[in-house]
Amino acid sequence: MKKLLLSAAILFGSLGAFAQGGLGYGLRAGVNIPKYSLSNESTQSNTGFFVTGYLDAPVSPYFSIQPGLSLQNKGGKWTPGSASEIKESVMSLDIPVNLVAKLPTGDSGNFFIGAGPYVGFGLSGKRKGELGEGNVKIERDLNFGSNENDDLKRTDFGINFLAGYQLTNGFQINAGYGLGLTNLAPGSGDMAKNRIWSVGIGFGL
Repeated sequence: MKKLLLSAAILFGSLGAFAQGGLGYGLRAGVNIPKYSLSNESTQSNTGFFVTGYLDAPVSPYFSIQPGLSLQNKGGKWTPGSASEIKESVMSLDIPVNLVAKLPTGDSGNFFIGAGPYVGFGLSGKRKGELGEGNVKIERDLNFGSNENDDLKRTDFGINFLAGYQLTNGFQINAGYGLGLTNLAPGSGDMAKNRIWSVGIGFGL
């Protein structure tokens, strides 16, 4: 965890020195709709949230590098039987680094579109559900690790995609997609990767 935060601080400092035309800042927040991509299928979508603070380091009039720190609510939902449902909720601290293109629309603002990698670190997680028409209830914390008896691997890596529109006063609407590339399932032969749609609002300076 300390190494993750130290790496983020070094990255932000380096980009601040590198930025041309002034360093900007911003905040985005909204709703996550996450699920897991499994070996031969996908879980159902859950509902969560995200909060992201980012720097905007211009490298040209139309392109910026945007590193950030993002609190992400991930997970998924599945039904092992017709009267059963299990939900998994994971809080993750992500470090995204996106290359963002800005497309001005006159004096009103600009469209933006971007993509880049992220690394995530699982902070906590919980599994809740009911089996057999509520006869058996499940509620426990998730175990992070790489052993067979763990639930999820702690570290995730993937690619972000984002798009939106920002007004000249800084207000923005945005949407995104997170494509997890890490197999989070500790068990051999299993697979579980994050898939996350998001929509939100924000403000950039």
